[in-house]
Amino acid sequence: MTNWTLAARAAKMNPSAIREILKLTDKPGIISLAGGLPSPKAFPLQEFTAACNTVMARDGAAALQYATSEGFAPLRQAVADMLPWAVDPDQVLITTGSQQALDLIGKVFLDKDSRMLVETPTYLGALQAFAPQEPLAVSVASDDDGILVDDFAAKVGTGADKARLAYVLPNFQNPTGRTMTEARRAALVAKAAELNIPLIEDNPYGDLWFGDAPPAPLTARNPDGCIYMGSFSKVLAPGLRIGFLVAPKAIYPKLLQAKQAADLHTPGFNQRVVAEVIRDGFLDRHVPTIRALYKQQRDTMLDALEREMAGLDVTWTRPAGGMFLWVMLPEGMDAQALLPAAVERNVAFVPGAPFYAEHPDTRTLRLSYVTATSDEIRTAIAALAAAIRAQLAKG
Repeated sequence: MTNWTLAARAAKMNPSAIREILKLTDKPGIISLAGGLPSPKAFPLQEFTAACNTVMARDGAAALQYATSEGFAPLRQAVADMLPWAVDPDQVLITTGSQQALDLIGKVFLDKDSRMLVETPTYLGALQAFAPQEPLAVSVASDDDGILVDDFAAKVGTGADKARLAYVLPNFQNPTGRTMTEARRAALVAKAAELNIPLIEDNPYGDLWFGDAPPAPLTARNPDGCIYMGSFSKVLAPGLRIGFLVAPKAIYPKLLQAKQAADLHTPGFNQRVVAEVIRDGFLDRHVPTIRALYKQQRDTMLDALEREMAGLDVTWTRPAGGMFLWVMLPEGMDAQALLPAAVERNVAFVPGAPFYAEHPDTRTLRLSYVTATSDEIRTAIAALAAAIRAQLAKG
């Protein structure tokens, strides 16, 4: 074995809990409710084929050449135009997925032991993206309406220990599926501005609403106090790895420098293809079809939970959009311990503990309803209920 000396931070890097669980789905017959993958049924294959041909015929050489770090100008303009507040395209940075946006923000804002505030629970991928900077992630109490503003203020810290940022997902949050209310958004933005805490607003699921559109983004209320992150992964296709951030002009140059050091630029061909696909209002026609598909599958899962979990003291969220719902098991049960029994019955889920920055609730688990068929969802929820009953019988 090679005896190399690694950085201390490397010892703190751990494999993604979700990626490890997804390996279980390689087992034949497993129905996975674990992944965060959008449904391939929603991928606009014909439109992408046509766009690829158009890009290559029109400016293939430029599409295959090195490009500017900021991103393809027409795509930056399109992003600015689709956001519900006044955005200068010069504030838009195209990133290699919104996951890279998290990495860039971490590099610019966080030092070792820097305090950062997150929801309870929060997106596991954000904790992983920030981890190499070795920050102190502090969980802010949250309820069905979102982050609790009084606890946010109490945990900001002071002096050198003052929080560098607060990371939030207001819409159809991963993992809980909850949506921050209008009143909570207004209060959080006001308190963050008062305390001079940058809000990092992650909104990959915001277009995937099933009834009414969610309230206005946090960033629309205070553009100079927030960094907004978005992605085309959930509304077009994730394999393109096209995300973006919108930052105040004062901080944008530092994020751009971090981007230049990371990968020079996001693949120019992919950027041009996305710009071509969306240029004639395609998203306005396409996204409603995704909403309809996901709503149907959410409804199927909620109906199955009502039927199969009756009498088991199991509770769950009822998301108004997005891709996930959050389950609370009976008192004393551990979702991680339940997982092998579920896999034996050919269903996989994600235990909730990894989504907590601190003090995990081991009774929680996340279910995704977007990739399984309706019949698979019914079968999987019945199998999950059987696994829960078996665990309860063991005492």
